[in-house]
Amino acid sequence: MSSSSFEPRSDVDLSVPSAARAYDYFLDGAHNFAVDRAFADQVLRIAPSVPAVAKLNRSFLRRVVKFCLDQGIRQFLDLGSGIPTVGNVHEIAQQVDPAARVVYVDYEPVAYAHARQLLAGNPFASIVQADIRNPDTILDHPETRRLIDFSQPVALLMVGVLLFISDDDGPRELVATYRRRLAPGSFLAISHIASEQAGPALQAEVARLVEAYAAADEHVYVRTHRDILGWFDDGMTLVEPGLVCLPDWRPDDHLEQQSAARPLGYGGVGRVD
Repeated sequence: MSSSSFEPRSDVDLSVPSAARAYDYFLDGAHNFAVDRAFADQVLRIAPSVPAVAKLNRSFLRRVVKFCLDQGIRQFLDLGSGIPTVGNVHEIAQQVDPAARVVYVDYEPVAYAHARQLLAGNPFASIVQADIRNPDTILDHPETRRLIDFSQPVALLMVGVLLFISDDDGPRELVATYRRRLAPGSFLAISHIASEQAGPALQAEVARLVEAYAAADEHVYVRTHRDILGWFDDGMTLVEPGLVCLPDWRPDDHLEQQSAARPLGYGGVGRVD
């Protein structure tokens, strides 16, 4: 793992680890602090598969963006985008079309601050600091409205974010609220942690991971294939191959399908009818 050399903002509490910054660390990123690396190293000791899952998730995101581009999509809304790191949505999309429009959303102050810095001078990409549980705040935000035309198809990316949404916050209803604002022909991508297909050792890892995040006041919710599949029921048609293990979704690197972490996450894309 790489260490961080970037400077913290004065309003960042460095006594509390951040899930977003720990995720960046698992991806070998540089936007994390000592408190995040200490927490991440603790997680690695009890759940060593986490970096592999993070990288499978990032690879899924890359393939989804390329798929949407192939379908003619040129505007992307990335919820819970996290810390800027290699392989961001705008980097992938704007390689195909420099005028592709991307709005990132994250509530974490460091993710927001460094995304703003990264995107400075890019007229077709921006970030909104908001909680994804407030759809109207995000969808009606001036920056969102500046870049996204909701009368046209959009790719809405909820990749690795709904695992932080509790059942009490109604993830299914939240997905449906966003979906209702999307034009026909839009796409919604979801990925989520899972363990039901894993063997006992990996299931124990996931249980320890959930406990470690809860101890750091970052709650993670593990859900089943049936749970996640139900989120695509409302006004969407699943794109082939459906809701599958992350490396099985339109793979372009078959070595990923042999990963020991393969059963620890599902991914799928729905087309808005």
